[in-house]
Amino acid sequence: MRCVKLLFLCATLAAAADNDAPRRLAARALGETPLWTDLRALCDGIGGRPTGSPAAQRSVEWAVKTFRAAGLTSVTVEPFKIPQLWLPGTAEASALSPVQFPIRLAAAPFTASTHGALEANLVDVGEGSEQDFARAGARARGAIVLVRSKEMKSFDDLFAEYLRNDALISSARKAGAAALLLQSTRPRGLLYRHPMGLDGALVPLPAAVVSREHAERLSRLAEAGDVRLRLNLQNQTGGEYESQNVVAEIRGREKPEEIVLIGAHLDSWDLGTGAEDNGVNVAMILDVARGFQELGIVPRRTIRFALFTGEEQGMWGSRRYVERHRAELDNFVATVTFDTGSGRLSGFYLNGREDLRAPVNAALAPLSGFTASDHLIDALDGTDNFDFLLSGVPNLVGVQDPIPYLPDYHAESDTFDRVNQREQKITTAIASALVWSLAESPQRLRRQSRQEVEKLLIDTKLDQQMKAFGQWSDFTAGQRGLFQ
Repeated sequence: MRCVKLLFLCATLAAAADNDAPRRLAARALGETPLWTDLRALCDGIGGRPTGSPAAQRSVEWAVKTFRAAGLTSVTVEPFKIPQLWLPGTAEASALSPVQFPIRLAAAPFTASTHGALEANLVDVGEGSEQDFARAGARARGAIVLVRSKEMKSFDDLFAEYLRNDALISSARKAGAAALLLQSTRPRGLLYRHPMGLDGALVPLPAAVVSREHAERLSRLAEAGDVRLRLNLQNQTGGEYESQNVVAEIRGREKPEEIVLIGAHLDSWDLGTGAEDNGVNVAMILDVARGFQELGIVPRRTIRFALFTGEEQGMWGSRRYVERHRAELDNFVATVTFDTGSGRLSGFYLNGREDLRAPVNAALAPLSGFTASDHLIDALDGTDNFDFLLSGVPNLVGVQDPIPYLPDYHAESDTFDRVNQREQKITTAIASALVWSLAESPQRLRRQSRQEVEKLLIDTKLDQQMKAFGQWSDFTAGQRGLFQ
């Protein structure tokens, strides 16, 4: 049925009046565009793009070139600093006794290297709670510790995996463990990058994600007797380094100082090619910009297209962007962020702002044939809306079906073939109409004060998550959440 609607609306929207910009933009987005050519160039041609890597730099150069080829004349590269470099290198492991076999694993971002190849006994500490380590006792000292995980089935499971990091690392270090092996939460041998910190700071303990099936085998062997492993993790680490955001804009015809920003993160992890996270939305941002240029549509306000890097290291690109543009934050009418793949777009996270529901629905009204009005009031941490939220800027994040996205999150399987092309075309149409309407509306959305933001964080309980992630102190100290 949705496919039939797509074909019908493509035909009817194409026939709309020339002055009907949202429908013209949507009709163009639903037709043949370079969206998939761009995504193949990014994901197949460049591949995985960890911030600080040569591939990440190539993706920045590619994005600049692609924006300019789309006809945008205002395209800039904005450099910024990230405190600490981490890139994956060698990751090898094998069982030595009582049986020999290679172990599939992937280094966990922001963790230390082993000192050469480490040989040690394996100790299974269950789910890695403080009580689990207490039961292991002295056996954990100098050992390679195996931590068990439940299979991930939801965003709640994913966040639980992140939320246990600090306590797990603390218990492992207190016990004197030599390294951590984390059981993959994905079945069928799938590996992924699981950051052990959320700000890019180095964790002084080697750690890796081991395939779910190998972890099960190791656990059974450990239950039967002593198990000895060899582990070699050699990561590239360093101090402060430079990355870059790519920013393009279409200057508004009446209120060019007022800005609607649509953004996605350009960087990715490296095991796959970063298609769902987040190349597909990078390609979409480029195609939205291209649509305005091709149709010669100039909105009342400026539309800014931002491709951030450093997102996977702790949202450094968008954080530094907010710092850099602090003086003009009062002029930001809204930001719209996309970061959950190509699943069906059902609405937008309002990030604690119930006052945004009516204007967003009004902005989407010209495309009522597509249902994208199931908005969620939840306030989000973990993507590039966050520092705009903390600074009071009205911010939206696409609500997309997580079922096809979650298994591929940071994983080997995050490749071009996993993208839902039909749904992403519809999302591109909706995004085009939304940013036009926000930029064209006679009324603008209101920026909140710092006091209002703090109340929002408490009311939505986002403050609890920020405390768990070590972000709350930066907010209370005024280092995040920037106001004049």
